[in-house]
Amino acid sequence: MSETLPPRIAAVLSRFQGLSREDKMAALVSYARKLEPLPERFASLTDEHFAVHECQTPVRIFPETTDGKLHFFAEINVRQSPTVAAFLSIVFSAVNDEPPAVTLAIPADFVRLMMSGLDLRTREVGLDALVARLRRHAREASSST
Repeated sequence: MSETLPPRIAAVLSRFQGLSREDKMAALVSYARKLEPLPERFASLTDEHFAVHECQTPVRIFPETTDGKLHFFAEINVRQSPTVAAFLSIVFSAVNDEPPAVTLAIPADFVRLMMSGLDLRTREVGLDALVARLRRHAREASSST
């Protein structure tokens, strides 16, 4: 793992890489329950800019920038898609309320490293698309400051 990773991202990777398959699955269930609910102010937005079509799971990601720091919210059916909800909860725990540079520092192999041993290869394309969307929002936030 690169030492240039922001501490919260490095901590997430370190924690997940050290878990057995069973412990990883239990952690995912726990994190799915921790996904922050979507604030009402985003619920009525219909802009397709927020939808992540590359993910098989219907999901929309909403960024919010305050004082130069990003905070992400997701609209997803947690009961129908607990793995994706858990993944977002984990990633959000590492990047929320941090400058956009932290989100941009998520390594290209983040999904593979974090989800290794779970046999979720078919999900990795969608999870990678979610990370790409977070990076896109972070680039947009960086360019507007």
